[in-house]
Amino acid sequence: MALSEKNPMVAAHILVWMVLVLLSSRITLIDATATDIECLKSIKDSLVDPYNYLNTTWDFNNNTEGFLCRFMGVECWHPDENRVLNIRLSDLSLKGQFPLGIQKCTSLTGLDLSRNKLFGSIPANISKLLPYVTNLDLSFNNFSGGIPLNLANCSFLNDLKLDNNRLTGNIPLEFGLLDRIKIFTVTNNLLSGPIPNFIHSNIPVDSFANNLDLCGKPLKLCPGVQRKSHVGVIAAAAAGGITFTSIICGIFLYYLSRGVAKRKADDPEGNRWAKSIKGTKGIKVSMFEKSVSKMRLSDLMKATSDFSNNNIIGAGRTGPMYKAVFSEGCFLMVKRLQDSQRLEKEFVSEMNTLGNVKHRNLVPLLGFCVAKKERFLVYKFIENGTLYDKLHPLEPEIRNMDWPLRLKIAIGTARGLAWLHHNCNPRIIHRNISSKCILLDGDFEPKLSDFGLARLMNPIDTHLSTFVNGEFGDLGYVAPEYLRTLVATPKGDVYSFGVVLLELITGEKPTHVANAPESFKGSLVEWIKQLSHGPLLHTAIDKPLPGNGYDHELNQFLKVACNCVVENAKERPTMFEVHQLLRAIGERYHFTTDDDIMLPSDTGDTAFPDELIVATEVTKEVE
Repeated sequence: MALSEKNPMVAAHILVWMVLVLLSSRITLIDATATDIECLKSIKDSLVDPYNYLNTTWDFNNNTEGFLCRFMGVECWHPDENRVLNIRLSDLSLKGQFPLGIQKCTSLTGLDLSRNKLFGSIPANISKLLPYVTNLDLSFNNFSGGIPLNLANCSFLNDLKLDNNRLTGNIPLEFGLLDRIKIFTVTNNLLSGPIPNFIHSNIPVDSFANNLDLCGKPLKLCPGVQRKSHVGVIAAAAAGGITFTSIICGIFLYYLSRGVAKRKADDPEGNRWAKSIKGTKGIKVSMFEKSVSKMRLSDLMKATSDFSNNNIIGAGRTGPMYKAVFSEGCFLMVKRLQDSQRLEKEFVSEMNTLGNVKHRNLVPLLGFCVAKKERFLVYKFIENGTLYDKLHPLEPEIRNMDWPLRLKIAIGTARGLAWLHHNCNPRIIHRNISSKCILLDGDFEPKLSDFGLARLMNPIDTHLSTFVNGEFGDLGYVAPEYLRTLVATPKGDVYSFGVVLLELITGEKPTHVANAPESFKGSLVEWIKQLSHGPLLHTAIDKPLPGNGYDHELNQFLKVACNCVVENAKERPTMFEVHQLLRAIGERYHFTTDDDIMLPSDTGDTAFPDELIVATEVTKEVE
């Protein structure tokens, strides 16, 4: 017999209960749909969408069931429900801060905002915004500030990608307790301190590369960890009943051996020269910027760990560049100028000249220091490293440079170089142009480094010695006439810059062309010239670039690059002309609103005389 037949009142209560359950679930679904709509509207309103990806694909006037699920980058739990499961908005050039309205997507488990132009800090309460997130990718943006400790409360995280930003401070050690984590990357940031010990995952060492000063297994040992291990050794020895004398001897030998090992690891060859100048630590660093704190050589040595090889962030023909980290959180770059032939008085005079050379596309020279035979230059720290590293990362698949960004870098670099050639007083030939000397700031505005250093160097030492020693890394940038005459000219800079333009549009290295046939052993310029004799020149363009509405700009850009690297120096354009041509190509992007490069009226079509200019006289004024 049915329950309803025995007790109609019970059956009625059950029926009412079932109706209420169904109704409540329906109300929950409607509320979830409404909040998800508000979530996506908020994201759309809070971000600048320069190419109208969201404006053209996110249509909120459509009220059909599951309409959100057809939005670009939106995945739903079910195609007929407007409950958002994942949001993937990678590589859309979106600008703005982290969209706080994301918390209204109450069922969200995956968020990918990578490869955009987002800035500001990661929200401190991010676990409340994304309580169920399993995959979070904020890589390749301009996020700054610290990594929030609150992120460790996102206990469902499997993948966390924060690489290629400007994050500072420590990595919260609580991340090690995330028992589901499989992928964790913070490469190319400004992080320091110990890294978490992930108890359930084996995070590779590459996930921490290119930061200021991270330590801990599998990286170098942290100083605090070393001290702790020493205490452990002492305690174990005492517990074993070893005599006091043997303990002291053991500790002494242990410290001695560890100290020797550490010195060898930190300095296998290299910074022994730094020990010879320790007696000059009190020497003042001459600073051009009043806003920069006064400092001494001892401050530079401490900030670079006595110019340890571990602190080298770049090396050019004029010397290595060191990362300098000061206790108050200030970051600078220090170049050790090698093989300078100038006497101290001449060097100081040249420094005072270069210290007054200021332009938005030049790395600011903040000061200098002379200690015995050593010469040090102090520069402003530039966050995003070199153009070379961005174009040729160790893992090619992580390269993320769309065409507008490449064009912006080319125009800015051309502006700085043209200003050196045509408007700087005195005029300066760079003579060492390469993608390694073009640094990128937080907004990816290019900054030329090493400008004017040719004035301080022995011309034969700074050029031929590089090649004679078998280091051909920069040979692909050198104008052919220089190899014949050893005479630097403005058109030599134009040639080198043309090679940089070819790097930007092809994605290839100057001396190793990956897309060329195996039998081809020449340089990038030789490869381009080989292709230009047939209809295949367009095949040299980096594969991700064509077909995105930029094809005309790409062809014009390639023509400019090819004109810069013609064999006959007289047939190359001036840097003023190169800058104007590139500005015309990028006119629709409005990268600049003014033009500070003016061709001097008294010099015809060039700011230099037609005759060749000897490298040590590159600032000779035109009579």
